Amino acid sequence: MDFSFSDRTDTLIAKLEAFMAEHIVPNDEVYKKAIQQSDDPWQVPALMEELKAKAREQGLWNLFMPGEEYGAGLNNSDYAPLAEIMGRYYWCSEVFNCSAPDTGNMEVLEKYGTDAQKKQWLEPLLEGKIRSSFCMTEPNVASSDATNLESTIVEDGDELVLNGRKWWITGIGHPNCEILIFMGVSNPEADRHSQHAMVLVPRFTEGVEIVRHLPVFGQYDEPVGHSEVDFNNVRVPRENIILGLGRGFEIAQGRLGPGRIHHCMRCIGLAEAALELMVKRGMSRSAFGKPIINLGGNRQLVAKSRMEIDQARLLTLKAAYMMDTVGTFGALSEISQIKVVAPNVAQQVVERAIQMHGAEGLSDDTPLAEMYGVARCCRMADGPDEVHEALVGRLEIAKYR
Repeated sequence: MDFSFSDRTDTLIAKLEAFMAEHIVPNDEVYKKAIQQSDDPWQVPALMEELKAKAREQGLWNLFMPGEEYGAGLNNSDYAPLAEIMGRYYWCSEVFNCSAPDTGNMEVLEKYGTDAQKKQWLEPLLEGKIRSSFCMTEPNVASSDATNLESTIVEDGDELVLNGRKWWITGIGHPNCEILIFMGVSNPEADRHSQHAMVLVPRFTEGVEIVRHLPVFGQYDEPVGHSEVDFNNVRVPRENIILGLGRGFEIAQGRLGPGRIHHCMRCIGLAEAALELMVKRGMSRSAFGKPIINLGGNRQLVAKSRMEIDQARLLTLKAAYMMDTVGTFGALSEISQIKVVAPNVAQQVVERAIQMHGAEGLSDDTPLAEMYGVARCCRMADGPDEVHEALVGRLEIAKYR
């Protein structure tokens, strides 16, 4: 493997780092306080739209989208270092129109959507005018296995009728969320991987109700949020089907590959930011007559963190390279490997940084508590560790049969 990036990617890295230094770093606390001190934290601070306009002017827009028709024309390997840079500040991916779940939803529409669906929903998503949600996970089943889903999609003439309870639906609380992708059972008599469909549902369709916003470690993550949502006899036109009835599982597998690796890329950036905070803290505080970086095994913890981050980055780049060369289904093991490794490494490094900060690391005086929540959630999002470990094990054992 050649680990060097293309000239174009190097140029984008330099532009993105400069943008981060000029616009994101000095506005990190400003943006967060604007939400915390707002009378309605579910509204987006004006600063976000200002930064989005600047990013678009500089060509730092839709960097995740492969192909030059809609995006920057970067492959996964090219996008990896850019996503890592964005991952240092969890909120800033939206500035570049590169935040989940919009990225995955846009890729679904680009790859599987009709011309009409692209015109109505993909184009405004690409312009950053609206946002979206992906509605798969359910509270009453182990929905990390999509074949367990109980929500239904029933044909009724020229319409589809949707029923079911979904939860952990990221982004539906965002004031700009206007389109949902709903996954449910449409062909119950078919084989287990041909039973599902994905359907486009406008956010304010009758019967779509947010039951509650779900806190993560006590935080609601406004203005994006994660919600429990009820679909009660929701009716949409048949032309809102994506690809076809019974094709939902196929779409899900195609969607989750890039989405999973994007999470991993951002986790590397988060881990780097935590390591920087850990080292700076250790060098600036003293106890027992010496900097705490020199106490106990703290130097070893720094060394472990550096080695683990670099290993995780190399595995991320390998998975990205394989997706680019042999496709998602040829890189299933590598994608699942890094989906376990990267969030765990990020969580471990943040944990060490918290310990280096003492009690302050548990508070909101540093971003570490927030970073810990992000890393820990990534071990659940797009499949928990155990599901990915099972797949890696099954693929490895199959080599010996």
